[in-house]
Amino acid sequence: MTTAYGVGIGWRPEIAGFVAQLPGLKFAEVVAESIHEHSDLPTGLTDLLDRGVAIVPHGVKLSLGGAEPVEPARVTHLAAVAERLGAPLVSEHIAFVRAGGVEAGHLLPIPRSREAVDAVVANVKRTQAELGVPIALEPIAALFDWPDDDLDEGAFLTEILERTDALLLLDVANVYANALNRGTDPAALFDRLPLDRIAYTHIAGGAEHDGLYHDTHTDAVPQPVLDLVTALCDRHRPPALMLERDGDYPPAAELRSELDAIAKASGYPTVT
Repeated sequence: MTTAYGVGIGWRPEIAGFVAQLPGLKFAEVVAESIHEHSDLPTGLTDLLDRGVAIVPHGVKLSLGGAEPVEPARVTHLAAVAERLGAPLVSEHIAFVRAGGVEAGHLLPIPRSREAVDAVVANVKRTQAELGVPIALEPIAALFDWPDDDLDEGAFLTEILERTDALLLLDVANVYANALNRGTDPAALFDRLPLDRIAYTHIAGGAEHDGLYHDTHTDAVPQPVLDLVTALCDRHRPPALMLERDGDYPPAAELRSELDAIAKASGYPTVT
């Protein structure tokens, strides 16, 4: 994904009308599992495609970080959605969501071990074999680290990307959350990653509860995250930066303000 799309937004049915009215929008993302194989595309998505807006399907259920092989039917669905949308790429998480047939219902962190790297690499390659487009991998926000990790986060992610030749979906809000909870410098991770592999970025809000910062997607993007966006763009400006909101949607004026703030922090034109 080399085209510079600028600032985008995650398409959700609840804010479809708002997204449709963004005159400068060139990039959006949709949760892949929300697109059903035998149903028409939502009208809002069809209208965006007719306008030439690139739409990326974002998977949440593959469980690329699980010890078990990815389920073929889920990979087939992701590939079909990408083809249906004419997507330039797809994305998924470096996480697991099921084990032994039990669904966690949430993205869970994996240990930064050599065995975990091998498992992720194997599952990504299984997925790539069926996809007609590149895949971007997203490291998640985690409230804890597994003990006795073999690798730090930078080395862990870099090895996975190099062994799979995958792209990177860098969630700046996740970087902020993880660093805040671990007591580390968030911008330091940028200097450990192959930033030229970034396909796009997520930017979202969060909130602190009981001494831990939670990546909620329901709060406004805080200034420290916007400052991180600027720090990232000073090193390497991603092709696209996406506002990620999931639930508790604010009025349109507040969403416009968040998109404008991301544009200002990144140096891209506003889409509003």
